[in-house]
Amino acid sequence: MTASTSFGSLTPRPPRPRPRPRLALTLAAAALALPLVTAAHQARPAPYGDRLTAHTPTARPDPALRIRGEAVEAYDRTSGLRHWTHARAGRRALALRPAPGHAFVLWSDGLVTDTARTDGRTVHWHRAVPGLSHWLAAGGQDRAAGVLQPLDPAAGMLAVVTPQRIAAYRTVDGDLRWVLPAEPGCAFDARRTVRNGGALLVAQPCGAGASWTAELIAVDDLGRIVPDRTPLGNALPGDGTRARKVVAGDR
Repeated sequence: MTASTSFGSLTPRPPRPRPRPRLALTLAAAALALPLVTAAHQARPAPYGDRLTAHTPTARPDPALRIRGEAVEAYDRTSGLRHWTHARAGRRALALRPAPGHAFVLWSDGLVTDTARTDGRTVHWHRAVPGLSHWLAAGGQDRAAGVLQPLDPAAGMLAVVTPQRIAAYRTVDGDLRWVLPAEPGCAFDARRTVRNGGALLVAQPCGAGASWTAELIAVDDLGRIVPDRTPLGNALPGDGTRARKVVAGDR
């Protein structure tokens, strides 16, 4: 009698799944790339090419300011030590207007900035003024004189005077509040300004034959000063005053 063995009832085990090499490689690549992505994010150039450098802590709320080379510096009047420097890549600082808590700067590309005067760690806002860069380039650095004009003692409003227009910005946030165009055939002269009380008088030469009254205009933080004007406020929204951008004043 011959013994026999039957294997018909045995079920073969399914093969174990092999690791997926593509998935493993993808996960490994992502893990290696994460530090590179983080480094690239941290190394991104600052907007508008700003380069803010802190040197020594400020000993007073508002240090002295000056233009040195192509940059703006805050320094101690007694020791001369630099507190901070604001430079912009490929640009040159042309005019500087200090104010409490603010360092307003006009740059060679027609950009106006407001740097935190106390520590120089922040640029509050940037504003590009139409046509200003070409006008500055045509006349050199001397043309920048007088372009930046605070319109009130606390520098709550800053005027940018160009031949074509006067534009006023609220300094707390850089909001454009009003614009005053020059009369046809006339041009504002930023180097010929006088302050009289709360008014800024700006020359507006109009050529031969023009009356002297047409060649001089007066503005303040609310726009052009004319009889019986009803200017809108420049306060921040939400404080109960009306605040809108306007074309300044009837003429």
